[in-house]
Amino acid sequence: MTWVPLLLADPSPNLRLLVLQELLRRPPGDPEVLELEALRETDEIVQGQLSLQGKDGSFRSQDGMSDSWHAIRSTSQALLRLGYLGFGAEYAAVQRACEYLFSIQSKDGSWPLPKVKAEREFREAYTAIPLQTGIPLRGLAAAGFATDPRSEKAYEWLLEQRLPDGAWPSGKKGGKNVFPAGYRSLAHSRFGCRTNTTFAVSALAFHPERRHSPEAKRGLDLLLAQDIQQAHTLGFETARTIGFERSRGFFTYFARHDAGLLLDLCWRIGADLDDERVADLVAFVVGFQGEFGLWEYAQSPQASRWISFDLLRSLSRIDDVSDWVSLEPRTPFQPYPKVRERY
Repeated sequence: MTWVPLLLADPSPNLRLLVLQELLRRPPGDPEVLELEALRETDEIVQGQLSLQGKDGSFRSQDGMSDSWHAIRSTSQALLRLGYLGFGAEYAAVQRACEYLFSIQSKDGSWPLPKVKAEREFREAYTAIPLQTGIPLRGLAAAGFATDPRSEKAYEWLLEQRLPDGAWPSGKKGGKNVFPAGYRSLAHSRFGCRTNTTFAVSALAFHPERRHSPEAKRGLDLLLAQDIQQAHTLGFETARTIGFERSRGFFTYFARHDAGLLLDLCWRIGADLDDERVADLVAFVVGFQGEFGLWEYAQSPQASRWISFDLLRSLSRIDDVSDWVSLEPRTPFQPYPKVRERY
């Protein structure tokens, strides 16, 4: 038995449709494709997400948070989920959510910083954080609004925050860059923040042209230099995108290292197997593939088929050789430097 019948047996019509379209390459007029397209909105995942949308187009989350950034974060995550499932710019709920985000976008293309007491440290410590725009822009781009003029303005703002070495910093205070906490530092960047850089690169990866830009490639190159592979977090980002893991965190959003997310960025941006780091990443992921071609996700077994689909898609789309050029050597991940003993 292979993964084909196992994935096509999943109760989600959206997963079955994605398998037919992206792994089995069924044409648009295929009878099974047409049948599943008619069932897409009946999916429990979709119904559950749509039930959280308000009259203004924003989405609320199920965790009860009520800070001023709550609507931006939850709406961005909802767009990421709906975009992943194949609901794009033509879908009414997506359009309303995108218009909500655009309605609170600043004139310079960014989105506002958090402004409540619970997150006062952001307002007091920073004048700008790439995340403030990276979070909503990632959701908008995933849902098919990457080339909207308002999104393009956001991309330009985000690129203006980029450091000379190609990474994105934690943010700025008084015009100066702030050092990132050790758990999200980048090996070859003094001020580079892994969370901010991952959001920026992810947003670029959803753009049809910008995903192949030097800025996207350089950002991915720095992320690939972080030599850390953790088996227990493989597939976490897919599980969170679909809703099997909770979506929370600001600076801590990408605290977990997910090889599956990195693999997804590789094929979208164009990193190839000629890069030893990418080849080792592929070998690491394949090493956990089960007897029947699937990957098990112990924390939430119901996410296993989704994660398997996502990893199979990434593996099938990474090229052996392309115009990818790597500049950064792998460096073992060390969140905090060891302190020398005095005696």
